[in-house]
Amino acid sequence: MSLAQMKKSNSLDQLLGAAQSENQTQEKKSYKDERLWKPELDKTGNGYAVLRFLPAVEGENMPWAKLWNHAFQGPTGQWYIENSLTTLGNNDPVSEMNSAYWNSGVESDKEIARRQKRKLQYYSNIYVVSDSRHPEHEGKVFLFRYGKKIFDKLMESMQPAFEDETPVNPFDFWQGANFKLKIRKVDGYWNYDKSEFEAPSALFDNDDAIEEVWNKQYALNEFTAPTNFKSYDELKTRLSMVLAGTTTVGNVTTLMEDEPVLSTVTVDTKEEPAPTVTVNDDEEDTMDYFQKLAEDDGVGIVQNQHGRM
Repeated sequence: MSLAQMKKSNSLDQLLGAAQSENQTQEKKSYKDERLWKPELDKTGNGYAVLRFLPAVEGENMPWAKLWNHAFQGPTGQWYIENSLTTLGNNDPVSEMNSAYWNSGVESDKEIARRQKRKLQYYSNIYVVSDSRHPEHEGKVFLFRYGKKIFDKLMESMQPAFEDETPVNPFDFWQGANFKLKIRKVDGYWNYDKSEFEAPSALFDNDDAIEEVWNKQYALNEFTAPTNFKSYDELKTRLSMVLAGTTTVGNVTTLMEDEPVLSTVTVDTKEEPAPTVTVNDDEEDTMDYFQKLAEDDGVGIVQNQHGRM
């Protein structure tokens, strides 16, 4: 474009049109991970599906990935939704802060620690045997995100409590068992107590069909890869923004920009004290719930290809 053409053109209209188009495109974008299968409740508040947990993919040792994260809203109205470095066995600024709150001896501090506690999630490959709400999912391989209650069901099948029960590897193609996922709403929360395993059986009668399923499984290492986590300093900066720069523990106000004294704070990799919160920590859609709240407040939560938040 020449200078004369620029003088005659109405660049303002062009800029406004381009900006409006970008906004519309952004609104239409979906950041949903299509690899994830999620249960859906019916009108009565119940959910049912039959799943088969699948073994580890080639090159990986475990059929599940374990991930800790934090999701809470600060006094600024901003949200902190991040993977926790404690997943990797490293120090994490929120866990350090929560330890200080919990050890202050002040009940109001403990309540803050409860609200900011870590949340535990697992990821596994599944084969959907039956899904009446979405029959198009049947016969397909998905990733399944779930919480401690379902993980406990898996462990109970491998380590039964009673001597008349036979241990079962629920992740085995040939000697595993289908999992009947039964969800009820109890006091407003998703409850999985009725879920159970069927009798052990092979997923298919022929190994060719089994190998086809195995080849469609997804790698799980990406969920705990270091690239899936922000650095300590990045998390600390984000935490400072969410908490408006300062935190008060007991009678002491600590500036977030100060370096933590690591020798005085112990990062406990065990689960933090059970909270009294308004969201069920065992519901696998917990993170979706917090992301929806954040989006409703006008804060976009975007995951990259590694699932980083």
